[in-house]
Amino acid sequence: MQLNRIFSFALVGVGIALLYVVLYLAFLHVGLVQSAANALAFGLAVMVQYAGQARFTFQRQLNDLRQMLRFGFMIACGFTTSALITGIVAPYFMLPPLIAALAVTVILPVQNFILMSLWVFSKRAI
Repeated sequence: MQLNRIFSFALVGVGIALLYVVLYLAFLHVGLVQSAANALAFGLAVMVQYAGQARFTFQRQLNDLRQMLRFGFMIACGFTTSALITGIVAPYFMLPPLIAALAVTVILPVQNFILMSLWVFSKRAI
């Protein structure tokens, strides 16, 4: 069961990453400035990620306000982790940006899977 969930989580995650790239590049192509293209692509990708992980990976209903708020908090935690790695940890250890970015791409999915499994989509979530 857990192996299937990990596979579903990864499949949704890869799909969301590809969706973000396509949306971001499409928004740039139609003339949006970088910050607007990024924000719009990111926001849309997050909404689709919520739907995909809730329904496909964790078999949960979408219309649960507390679950949505927990998901939003998880996204904020991911941003904080990313900012800490790229803005503090990597510079402190004089790591190149590529290494920092790779660290984020490894750490965030693990962090998100744990938070989704134990809290965001848990039947016992508070």
